[in-house]
Amino acid sequence: MAADPLSRVFSALADPTRRDIVARLAVGDATVNELAAPYEVSVQAVSKHLKVLEDAGLVSRSREAQRRPVHLEAEVFDLMTAWIERYRRQAEARYRRLDEVLRDLPDEPPRPDHPQGGSHAHPHP
Repeated sequence: MAADPLSRVFSALADPTRRDIVARLAVGDATVNELAAPYEVSVQAVSKHLKVLEDAGLVSRSREAQRRPVHLEAEVFDLMTAWIERYRRQAEARYRRLDEVLRDLPDEPPRPDHPQGGSHAHPHP
């Protein structure tokens, strides 16, 4: 897997099951069994998904309680948000410049300066 944190996060979230797990954990902590319940996969398969999310820093598993709930690490979203926001601002600035150019264009296209038939007319001998 990619070495930098942002790549690990985006790679982990590339899978729809992992995105769903993250969405469910946004509501509250849950055990692996609770997270596995709605899926038609084994608890072991969900555990593998959780390992990917954990390696990316998106979730952590509490060692305190006997039930070991999985917890969403919301701070990681700050990293993603900062990256996305940077490029969103750049795109918005580009669109503002384009809006200015379009606003300065005349409403109607310029008409040709030559008379009708103009330079394309061929004299007949």
